[in-house]
Amino acid sequence: MCKCVGAFVLLLLVLFLDSRDCSASDAPAKISLNSVQAWAVKLGTELYHFGEFITRKKEVQDSFKSAQVESRDGEKLVQSMSDDIRAMMELKISAVKRIVDAAQNMAFDKQNEPVPEDFQFYNSKEMEEPWDEVSITTTPETDFGQESWIVRPPSKNAHTQQNPHFSNIPVNTNFSSVHVPTNVYAWAPEVIKGIHWSEGLDTHFINNYQSDPTLSWQYFGSSTGFMRHYPALKWRADPVDIYDCRTRAWYMEAAASPKDVIILVDRSGSMTGQRRDIAKHVVTNILDTLGNNDFVNVMTFADTVEEIVPCFEDSLVQATLGNLRELKLAMDNFETQEIANFSAALTRAFELLEIYRNNSGGANCNQAIMLVTDGVPYNYKEIFEKFNWKYDTPVRVFTYLIGREVADVREVKWMACANRGFYVHLSTLAEVRERVLEHVNVLARPLVLQRAKHPVVWTPVYANVTDPKVADYLWEQRERAEQKERFMSQRRDKNLFNSDKEQDRRWRITQMKQGQYSELGNSQYQLMTSVSMPVYDLRHNENITENVLINEAYWVSVTKEMRIARLLGVAGTDVPLSEIQALMTPYKIGVNGYAFIVTNNGYILIHPDLRPVFQQILKPSYNSVDMIEVELFDDDRGPRNFSKELTALRKEIIDQKTGNKVMSVKYHLDDMKRVSRAKRHYFWTGISDSPFTLVVAIPENYGRHRITPPPTDDIHRLSLTSKNISARQYLSDKWSVHPDWLYCRHYERTFANAEEELLYFLERVAKPGWRWPAKPRPPEHHKNKTGHERHNNGTSEARERSKNEYYCDHGLMQALVYDARNTAWFNKSISESASDEKAPLTKVIGLLPRVEFIQRFGYIVAFLSTHSGLTRWQTHPPKEHDNDKPEFGKQWPRAIEEVWYRRAVEQHYVDPLSYVYSVDLSTDKFPLNVSLAMVTASHAVFHGDGHRKAPAAVVGFQFKHERLSEWFDNITSSCEHNKECTTCQSDNWDCYLVDNNGWIVVSEDSTQTGQFFGRIRPDIMARLVEDEVYKAVHIVDYQAVCFREKKTTNPATMLFTPLENLRLVMAWFIATTVWFYNCITTGLAQASSYSLDDENVTPTAYQSYENDEETDDPSMSKPPNMRVLERDYEKLVLINRTRPTPCDREMYLYQLTDYSNLDAKLNVPVDDKCHRPFYAQHVNYTNMLMIVVDANCPKLEVAAMSVDATEVNYNESLPCLKHMHPLYRKQPTSCIRNHTEESNIDMCGRGSLPGNSKTWVTLSLFLILRYLA
Repeated sequence: MCKCVGAFVLLLLVLFLDSRDCSASDAPAKISLNSVQAWAVKLGTELYHFGEFITRKKEVQDSFKSAQVESRDGEKLVQSMSDDIRAMMELKISAVKRIVDAAQNMAFDKQNEPVPEDFQFYNSKEMEEPWDEVSITTTPETDFGQESWIVRPPSKNAHTQQNPHFSNIPVNTNFSSVHVPTNVYAWAPEVIKGIHWSEGLDTHFINNYQSDPTLSWQYFGSSTGFMRHYPALKWRADPVDIYDCRTRAWYMEAAASPKDVIILVDRSGSMTGQRRDIAKHVVTNILDTLGNNDFVNVMTFADTVEEIVPCFEDSLVQATLGNLRELKLAMDNFETQEIANFSAALTRAFELLEIYRNNSGGANCNQAIMLVTDGVPYNYKEIFEKFNWKYDTPVRVFTYLIGREVADVREVKWMACANRGFYVHLSTLAEVRERVLEHVNVLARPLVLQRAKHPVVWTPVYANVTDPKVADYLWEQRERAEQKERFMSQRRDKNLFNSDKEQDRRWRITQMKQGQYSELGNSQYQLMTSVSMPVYDLRHNENITENVLINEAYWVSVTKEMRIARLLGVAGTDVPLSEIQALMTPYKIGVNGYAFIVTNNGYILIHPDLRPVFQQILKPSYNSVDMIEVELFDDDRGPRNFSKELTALRKEIIDQKTGNKVMSVKYHLDDMKRVSRAKRHYFWTGISDSPFTLVVAIPENYGRHRITPPPTDDIHRLSLTSKNISARQYLSDKWSVHPDWLYCRHYERTFANAEEELLYFLERVAKPGWRWPAKPRPPEHHKNKTGHERHNNGTSEARERSKNEYYCDHGLMQALVYDARNTAWFNKSISESASDEKAPLTKVIGLLPRVEFIQRFGYIVAFLSTHSGLTRWQTHPPKEHDNDKPEFGKQWPRAIEEVWYRRAVEQHYVDPLSYVYSVDLSTDKFPLNVSLAMVTASHAVFHGDGHRKAPAAVVGFQFKHERLSEWFDNITSSCEHNKECTTCQSDNWDCYLVDNNGWIVVSEDSTQTGQFFGRIRPDIMARLVEDEVYKAVHIVDYQAVCFREKKTTNPATMLFTPLENLRLVMAWFIATTVWFYNCITTGLAQASSYSLDDENVTPTAYQSYENDEETDDPSMSKPPNMRVLERDYEKLVLINRTRPTPCDREMYLYQLTDYSNLDAKLNVPVDDKCHRPFYAQHVNYTNMLMIVVDANCPKLEVAAMSVDATEVNYNESLPCLKHMHPLYRKQPTSCIRNHTEESNIDMCGRGSLPGNSKTWVTLSLFLILRYLA
């Protein structure tokens, strides 16, 4: 028995040992650390030598050996730029002054000249465009008079032609044309009179343009509403024409000095229905006349006084687009009730204005109270005596009486007349805009009366003729289009629409709408600033006819001579920001440096990170982006917790002092998908006689020096020493220059592209008689001439000026010719320019036959880009036909501004021998097509002179991603010394190439290419961050847009007229019919049996968005959908209406830490317990890590890592938060708010149109319907 037991035990022991052996042999073999290190070294070395061979970097370095390295003096640079910009500004101011003088004199001389009955003018809305097939025939204007209708002559017409100087808009430079707002009748007496006398401005417009061909649009905006602009053009109502020059920043800020405004809105029980709607419209129109230098608040009052926006309590807010939008939206929510307490409202307003007046806060100039009511019980004289009259009436009072049947108007009118204001009676919505604008003319009276000064006003950035209010309209139209498409899709195929697949696709599209940073550009908007000046009526008195109410029974017209101080309008000209940017000479600033301009409010006028457009729509607050919101200090502070150091820098810049400071900053690249950190040296100085300050930011290390050609390489010396050789001969085959830089440019002659223009000037430079043109100066700056002679002679000279006049940047042209001459060899094949000093591997690559080279590497694009904006490229081996895609230099022509150029220069200070590798990034909105993906490698070439060095150029190459993937697979599937080893070919290991920002360059799963590594393996990425291999950098986007649910209800009271009741009945009948028909057709569709093949589902596209492709990202999957029931119809078909709203978004972007310490952090073996289930090794001579992950180890449950931006949730709305933490601003220097002679002006009110008011309303409706037709 014992023997049996012993034998049994022995058998079990043998089986156990055998099972251990089996399990040990079945366990997956581990990849050794040595293997991963060897792979990384081999891959990096081969890529390095391949790059050296294909880019010919050594030859490029030798090309710049004769160049000089000079110190970059930031103080001199910023001062020189400031002087150039100021000189340009003087040219524009000079042109506007001439328009102002001419307009004032013409209006005075022709004040009694009648308008001929057959008078015609060029109407901008009826001009012809080049593509119009037939000539436009204008219909006669119908004049609605009190007794008869008069047929007015049609508008004059003329053809227009596209003009590159005016953004290729079809124009006619022989004359100006007139734009009349839709709500203004062109043949009203005052309007047509102004149009008639202002025709004489054409001569001055043309003379200005001939004197300074860089001038953009010139215009005169009349206080009556029309705008005469030069050159003439066809006005496009896209999508609708709501343009009124009197509500534009250039008009508003020039027409009156800055102002503090409190709007008091009566919300008593009588202000219901149409009165409430008119009151809202009045407030909206008042707000539209305010700008960034104004301050405002809106209060409603009944028994109590309440701010319409609660967080604006007891304060005035700056009238930015964002704050005005907040006030307008809040006006939708106020309710009417109780009895109005005027005493409390007026007292509250006066006390608040007094606080700001005593503290020199707000606008610190004009102050006004706007009272919107349907009647007052008495005039509250005691309040005005207490708060206003004893201080010499610092506050103007404007009263707006609402309603058709109103009580005694005398008290309301008295309140305005006794307080230097204006009274308006409004009974219809149609007359609100015109009547509300009266307050601008009243505020302008002190300006007009002093006559001597014409303040020069520079506006903040704005987008040509686009009205900011259109942004909400365009977004609403998009959502309507989406809603219509959903209804139609559900109607066509209910089963398909309700399927999980279709609903999941639509849900992903909704998420893609949140995309922030992959914009198609701002090409549809031309950003600009304007300079403008007020135009005064030089008359002191005028015969004025007023309608007077007699005995409260009937109206009588009374004519009498009255003292006037009338603003004729505002004259101005646009200055495209591109023209200012050209004067900032980016080539002098260098790579990763830039210049920007800040206004007196701290807002950005020009900045490379100003992003005013969101999904091709202007952002709601695009013109009030603060400099502190784009210059991100490199610290760990939370959103909007700005450091004192940064706010101190901002204050000095706003105060227009001259100074400099070194700051540590962080900044984003590549559509906010990459991040970098550096020290920048800021230099700043004020631009004299303007509200602007110029700032230049230069990298602290490589920004200290720059490359310049030696004096011996002057263009003229080149022509003399090289007979019969023009500099243009160094530019052949494949090359491009920066399209936006100013090399040389004609005033009038245009070219197909920048390259053609450059070649033309290089030929001219080589000819005898060439001269570098001097900078133009305003005619009045010429010495020894009187003002009249200067103007006339300047005009005659301008007319005789040859069309060959031009202007050049001598330094940039010199640098470009030097680069072109010394890199002309780059166009030769590699074999022709081969060097004997190449490394052995490089020689082997060079000896490969053409066919074998293509099989191994494919077609390679090698490129060279220099600091002067020159880019060259070559395809190796050369292709016979290269038309399958745009050429390299046409896709990336901006040299030092391209991401691959900027990153290469940064990488030089991390590892001077390394190349920067990148692949197009894959996002939810724009997934990467891996089969077409290209890998770009770039390397910076520095030229040194002793201890100084500067970036001279960047070389690089581009090839198909699949070739790099094959290269990676070949190396990681081989064993160095052991024939049998585990490699990346094993299913038990996942291998990646990840760049220095955490983006996957190569993966065994090709669909992961271009994705963020932390999204694929968040556990591994988190460990790399923990081990300080990568650093998470917190970035806040203060220019983001979020989506707020839009309320579809309206608390306003509906007035049910008979027509309205009829409309509701018809709407009910139509809706019922459609519902009944839909029920029948749906039942028939459900009765028919057919199977829904998921493979053949054709998704219906959402037409308003460009990319609705599906994504395989699991994080974008929609939660499981339950079976659709009828009660779920609204949830599936109806969209959530939203409104784009400014917000802050934050994200974490990642950056590889210092390479010098990487080995110590990465040379750690994989353990058997999966505590560290990966290897990570730096790939030599690159910016990449090779990451090898043990796939058998379970993924740790860690929070998903994402580089997507998420909204920052504050306790308050963003406008409220900004208001509670105000930033420093500098008040405008010009303030003219009173004049002693103003007391002689009696005009202080205008009632609603008596007698023929119905006729005028009918006229307005007729014109609008006719225009829409």
